[in-house]
Amino acid sequence: MRRWAEFVLRHRKAIAGFWGLVLVAGVLLAGRTTNRLTIDFSLPGQPGTVTAHKIEGAFGSGGDTSPYLVSVTLPAGQTIPGHEAEIGRVFTAVGGAVPNVRVIDEANTGDTAFRTKDGRTAYALVFYRFNPSPKQKLLTDPIHSAAQKAAPPGAVIGVTGQDTLASGGNDNGGPGVLGETFLGALGALAVLAFVFASFLALLPLVVAAVSILATFVMLLPLTYVTDVSFIVQFLVALIGLGVAIDYSLLFVTRWREERDRGRDNHEAVVVAMERAGHAVVFSGVTVAIGLLALVVLPVPFLRSMGYGGALIPLASVMTTLTLTPAILGGIGPRVDWPRIRHENRASRAWSRWTAAVVRRRWLAAGAALAVLAALSAVFLGIKIGLASSESLAKSGPAYVTLTTLQRGGVPTGALTPMEVLVRTDQAHSVAAELAKINGVSSAFVPSGPAGNRGGQSIVVVIPDEETVNSKSVGVVKRVKTATGAMPAVVGVAGIGAAQIDFLHAVYGNFPLMLTIIALLTYVLLARAFRSLLLPLKAVLLNLVSLAATLGLMVIFWQHGHGSNAIFGIQATGAITFWIPLMVFAFLYGLSMDYEVFIISRIREEYDSPRSTDAAVIEGVGRTGRLVTSAALILFLAFAALASGPGTDLKTLATGLGFGILLDATVVRMLLVPSLVSLFGSWNWYLPEWAARPLRVQPSHPHPQGMESEFGESER
Repeated sequence: MRRWAEFVLRHRKAIAGFWGLVLVAGVLLAGRTTNRLTIDFSLPGQPGTVTAHKIEGAFGSGGDTSPYLVSVTLPAGQTIPGHEAEIGRVFTAVGGAVPNVRVIDEANTGDTAFRTKDGRTAYALVFYRFNPSPKQKLLTDPIHSAAQKAAPPGAVIGVTGQDTLASGGNDNGGPGVLGETFLGALGALAVLAFVFASFLALLPLVVAAVSILATFVMLLPLTYVTDVSFIVQFLVALIGLGVAIDYSLLFVTRWREERDRGRDNHEAVVVAMERAGHAVVFSGVTVAIGLLALVVLPVPFLRSMGYGGALIPLASVMTTLTLTPAILGGIGPRVDWPRIRHENRASRAWSRWTAAVVRRRWLAAGAALAVLAALSAVFLGIKIGLASSESLAKSGPAYVTLTTLQRGGVPTGALTPMEVLVRTDQAHSVAAELAKINGVSSAFVPSGPAGNRGGQSIVVVIPDEETVNSKSVGVVKRVKTATGAMPAVVGVAGIGAAQIDFLHAVYGNFPLMLTIIALLTYVLLARAFRSLLLPLKAVLLNLVSLAATLGLMVIFWQHGHGSNAIFGIQATGAITFWIPLMVFAFLYGLSMDYEVFIISRIREEYDSPRSTDAAVIEGVGRTGRLVTSAALILFLAFAALASGPGTDLKTLATGLGFGILLDATVVRMLLVPSLVSLFGSWNWYLPEWAARPLRVQPSHPHPQGMESEFGESER
């Protein structure tokens, strides 16, 4: 690292110029990158997806989409009998005006299930063709406009559905990626101003801006190789902001510390690279490992988030280890003004806190583990799936329409019907059998092109309740079991079937993903810490911390204790199927950052030499403010992400925010120092047989006399 630092300092103008060009390229190409992102949650090769593609290919729409529900409510005093033709014209108008939709109603099924109990409201299911572009607008307005033009005098038209409810009835809301990034940057600047108390606070923001735009530049070629999820743009902008600032903050803080020790600027940059640079590299690799492990899952959009997300720490490490020292080596001392705060000694507050933790290490460890155990126990009750309709909206036209239908006896299962693809000659007999299954409200076969084409038909099955999570898909499993014994049935598609496929394909492969991450991380940290025990502790604590974070998400979102008060969103009843995986992938690496920051410094102090307890106190005293400030910056970035539209994005953002705060406080500032103190000399044991393949020197504890002398004095 010393040679690299010398190289950067010799060529700092060229390096600054290079990143300036990258910055310009990022500004020019970021828009093109985001335009090439896609929305695609399909599961290739899974039964539900295969059937959905067959339905879409044969009928032009449906299969893997939840339908819009279009309602016609007649004026008071009028009922549907006698007005069937007028209502039929409304639904026919929708099918004629909106391209690539398939309308299913009473007219083409002959089923009175499409009426409410009071006889005033009729509704239709409008299946549409899924468009993977994130710029695709909802069909709510075109459907409503077409229906309104054909509506009988005085009739009220309503449009609802899972997508419409989730959006609040429109495609807008939230400040957008650029606005959210700006909000996160403002929060980060406030924290950095407190940490540095000088104009140096602007440097990590400059590095972060370059890093984010560099990531978008690197992401563009990837979009030509494979589809990349639209979610990646939010991760690049906001997680990239936090990670780049964290790494630059670590580097700059160490540079200031070396300057306060009397080193000249050149040597301070070199030593910062030697010390903080190693921690940045190891941290970046651990974040990348957590994300790249997603590629083992047979789900394209998760794989794309793994590939795209791994570019975030890569760009952050590159900019931190090149642009940051280049700037510090040139104008660093002039920018570090007025230098109200100094780094010539460990934080007194954090040193006192850590000394208290070390003295009461059994109590501290027990209290921290009790909190984590309680939250992890809540996690065991998690439901995986989609947000319930109750949580998607509590006002607006879509909510009013759904309420009207529900009061009229229409089951919420109409929001998530199953589509069973069968041979036409057996369609009605299959529908009759499926209608008898427990949890099925009705089953019918639409006539005409909406349900019969090329010798194949679709049996539409309406469950009693919406099938949106792992605890509500029982009826879908029963339908799949029943159709498995029917030779005429090709397959079952729909939201519920997709839920089952996802649980099988993704969470069935989760043990493999977890094993890969744990093994790679253990080897990496064993080399970084020169210890057998410390990396094991780090991996186990990360897993416990993640379980506790998911427990907080269950409390906040699934049970609604906080989501309504803060976001005005009722209990979701479930956590969206892909979110726990993303929280795991990102938090595993991000929280490991703090472990690397803290333990690397404790290891450095231990080698100085100090006793284990003295090294813990000095190490946390040096890194406590850094870690909590870095965590706060990331939390503010996630808070900005939570300001975006959509319940799923808010759930992901709050989960990441919860995890960062929990990890940086309870885990890293309470549990880690207490456990390292408890383990004593075992922390530093690395025998020769383990050191040789890691290509590091064996590590042995200090002589017992030194351990006892310093340990007792600190306790």
